[in-house]
Amino acid sequence: MNKERTPFERVVIIGCGDIGCRVGRLWREKGRPVTGLARSEASLSNITAAGLDAGQIDLDEHPLTLPDLSNSLLYTFFPPPAQGDEDSRTANLLAELAQNKPNRIVHISTTGVYGDRQGELVTENDATHPQAARARRRLRGESLLRDWGRHHDVPVMVLRVGGIYGPIRLPLERIKKGIPVLEPSLSPRTNRIHEDDLAQVCLAAALRGRADNIYNVSDGEDSDMTEYFYLLADHFQLPRPPAVDWPEAERVMSKGMLSYLKESRRLDNRKMLKDLQIKLSHPSLKAWLASQ
Repeated sequence: MNKERTPFERVVIIGCGDIGCRVGRLWREKGRPVTGLARSEASLSNITAAGLDAGQIDLDEHPLTLPDLSNSLLYTFFPPPAQGDEDSRTANLLAELAQNKPNRIVHISTTGVYGDRQGELVTENDATHPQAARARRRLRGESLLRDWGRHHDVPVMVLRVGGIYGPIRLPLERIKKGIPVLEPSLSPRTNRIHEDDLAQVCLAAALRGRADNIYNVSDGEDSDMTEYFYLLADHFQLPRPPAVDWPEAERVMSKGMLSYLKESRRLDNRKMLKDLQIKLSHPSLKAWLASQ
């Protein structure tokens, strides 16, 4: 057990799903006690199976029941509410933290806060312009946490994460069903990160992240959405899904998928690599597939 020096003794993860469990296991290997908090019984079972302490929390309720967060690292991995432009869950949490402050906070957000950039490269210094309601809620959560951190002198690091991939996250069922994709010339640019690399970024952000800073999280290898589906289809020896134009896409695709396809951007990940001293295990989806 390698218990290196850190500015905290315990780790608490609110919204402890798959990524939270991965992060928790890494901290446990470093000798830190970890508590994962979640709402559903299924999530609590997964937290326990990962060897972490588990506790139930419902961020839609007020007041909340929280463990002692003094001398703790707090991860906030929970999603915002499903409706509106506000993030009441983060607001509910922050209302409890003034008298129960952690030593630092690492928050997962989304690159959707940048909105559509028509394939341009985006850095952390670029202005936000969220177009989807879910992205506006995410940006609101970021703002609440960063404002609170500045006011209470608690370092807050925000991770804006692109698409996440891994063995159980691949859209193979969608490909098998032959659900259409956009024609390659129309498909938006996007970035991804392997789930194991994301977990390492979450550790590094807690150890080396700078207070009130934002980090774009991706492997830096951009591609378009159709290329992504084609690459997976070819690798797993499945028929490539049919490609359609926009009028047909709007007729046959879900609203959720259409909202993603209407945004195109590429992420600059140099700040993540430099500040957090990250060496990616999987520098691209192609490299990961080749290693399988």
